[in-house]
Amino acid sequence: MDPQLADTTTWSQFWDAYELFRDPMLCALIAGSALGFLSVYVVLRRMVFVSAAVTQSAGLGVALAFFAEIHVGFAIEPTLGAVGMSLVATMLLMTDPSRLRLTHESMLGLAYALTGGAAILVGDRISQEAHDIQGILFGTAVLVERPQLIAVTVVGGTTLLLHLWWFRGLTFASFDRTGAMVQGLPVRMLDAVVMISIGLMVGVSARALGALPVFAFSTLSAIAALMLDLRLPWTFLLATLAGAISGLGGYLFAYFYNFPVGGSQTVLAGVLVVLAMVARALRQLFTHGTSS
Repeated sequence: MDPQLADTTTWSQFWDAYELFRDPMLCALIAGSALGFLSVYVVLRRMVFVSAAVTQSAGLGVALAFFAEIHVGFAIEPTLGAVGMSLVATMLLMTDPSRLRLTHESMLGLAYALTGGAAILVGDRISQEAHDIQGILFGTAVLVERPQLIAVTVVGGTTLLLHLWWFRGLTFASFDRTGAMVQGLPVRMLDAVVMISIGLMVGVSARALGALPVFAFSTLSAIAALMLDLRLPWTFLLATLAGAISGLGGYLFAYFYNFPVGGSQTVLAGVLVVLAMVARALRQLFTHGTSS
């Protein structure tokens, strides 16, 4: 954490400097909520490694934006680089690789390793931006710039509104494709909406918060919610809350205990999964106890 912030460890001091922390906290809250909602699609459709590959691609997009500005003289907003590479990766992962005699798992492995390695190589040639690259890959978002907050808010708000509006169609097409096709739903179009939503949200969030916490929000939130065996709408709601708690709670934990922000948000998301496992075990123990 920024040494300037290291001494402010009480609530009164925190509220005194609230204006400084407001934007990153709002960004973490919104990104965690939207990615938590989308994480149900990611986990139930077994696309966990899609999220990993897309977050790595976002990191490469930011690194390429810095490289282009420093070495080519072509200025491009790093957030656009992150979103652009996220969408490219998403589109590639939506294609059918069987024509090339490849499996989806092979494509995921290729995308993850290639973009992750390329981000390191490009980062090595822009040493003056090394801190930003490390922040993108591992999540050290102590401060968030206003344009990044606006991008996360617009994309996150639009994504949540669209998905709530089309909730029945999107979930039907995602989890019962055959039934949806029989009912005449445009399954491919709905699939594209889900994938593009994930790509856009991961892109803008990875630029603001870092790839590591974004991956945690987009996977662990749903894993925690699914542990409780709730109906699908409640699972989406609980995953959204888990993402929001991880984002905002992780930031506060990092502030008060002087830890890196991205690591704190990621660990808190993992702790929520452990708590859900404990709750599930207790419920099963209680259920068996009463039934016997």
